[in-house]
Amino acid sequence: METQTLSKVDLAAVFQSQQRKALQLKKSTAQERIARLLTFKEAVIANMDNVYEALYKDYKKPKEEASETDSVIVEIDFVVGFLEKWMKPQVVPTPEGLGGAASVSKIIVEPKGVCLFLTPWNYPILLTLRPLVACLAAGNTVIIKPSELTPHSSKLIKEIIESVFPKEEVFVMEGGADVASELLELPFNHIFYTGGTRVGKIVMKAAANHMASVTMELGGKCPSIIDDSADFADAAGKIVWTKFYNCGQTCITTDYILVSENCKDEFIAHLKGTIEHLYGVGGPGIESLNYGRLVNNNHYQRVKKLLDDALEHGATLVIGGKTNDGENYISPTLLDNVDPDLAIMKEEIFGPLLPVLSYKTLDDAIDFVNQRERPLGLYVYSKDKGAADKVINSTTAGGSVINHTSVHYMSPHLPFGGVGTSGIGRGNGYFGFMDFSNQRPVLEMP
Repeated sequence: METQTLSKVDLAAVFQSQQRKALQLKKSTAQERIARLLTFKEAVIANMDNVYEALYKDYKKPKEEASETDSVIVEIDFVVGFLEKWMKPQVVPTPEGLGGAASVSKIIVEPKGVCLFLTPWNYPILLTLRPLVACLAAGNTVIIKPSELTPHSSKLIKEIIESVFPKEEVFVMEGGADVASELLELPFNHIFYTGGTRVGKIVMKAAANHMASVTMELGGKCPSIIDDSADFADAAGKIVWTKFYNCGQTCITTDYILVSENCKDEFIAHLKGTIEHLYGVGGPGIESLNYGRLVNNNHYQRVKKLLDDALEHGATLVIGGKTNDGENYISPTLLDNVDPDLAIMKEEIFGPLLPVLSYKTLDDAIDFVNQRERPLGLYVYSKDKGAADKVINSTTAGGSVINHTSVHYMSPHLPFGGVGTSGIGRGNGYFGFMDFSNQRPVLEMP
């Protein structure tokens, strides 16, 4: 598929037009921004079937998993309901030495200006359009570079955007790493990046050249800790569903399980039974239309290498492990007796492999997590509130759920993002709006 290219002169012209437009949008009212968001919503709804088609063409994503527009619509409705309130100046007390009651202190929120979006392939529609809602609500202009690994989805994103916004407000530029590098040379006011930590560091260095602020939604190894008091059947069902959804290509899904030595065999039996119930004893098979694929052969080979390495070094294959090079297919795979020093336990898997490790005490599980990079998500399954609170209070993560996995992302009331190598900044609802805004103090003195 052809990708769009622009000369540096043309790209500079688009950027400059967005700088000029940003000054106008800074003065826009809540109602004007709401009107644009509602028009955007209509375009998203009108393209639902096109979204399903594009995602299937890109990596055989089944329709049951391709409803990426639902959360975008929820986000628009939520933001529209609160935007006028969020935009109002916040009046705060003034110290006596600065005029006291005779002065007025307030905090106004203003757009950051021209923003750059570098968005991923694993949920290309969702992870481009949902954060765009907050960015537009805050009054910014945006240039978007969607992932070249999902070209049909990128093309559709461009079509949706162009049906709603003039290029001086929102512009989509397709292409690969060369296009991203060209864009990163421009003096954006804010950069929003979703992807891996390695590229995230490159983006941060480029942002530093222009002192641009950043939002980084990265990944990491998200653990699910199973306490002995947990409902094993319930926990297994939720972990399996969220883990193998999108063929494991979800940054906030469970990357590995920690369960006590005493209960490991019992819990593995529940996991195995759940996988067999959902996907069949032999797995979904390469002919299945209800199970996705790895996005391309490079990612398939990377995940397969993690699997082969684990098995060569003593891991036990509980279920799955079936692969097909031509289809980029790896069946839902459960592994036991995994050496924590192997690559599968050091790299984010981002595929349908699920290692199960054991611990002696809950403190050991907490120590295991704390000795590694801070994860984007950490999940604990327990009926013991004290045990669950102990895990939460003794660890650090971008977000957590007790007795489920990943679903915190779906709430517009909760901030979403990472910490340390798993991310910087927060998205969703009010938190996304503030991430794309400057908080400007104003002191009016007599």
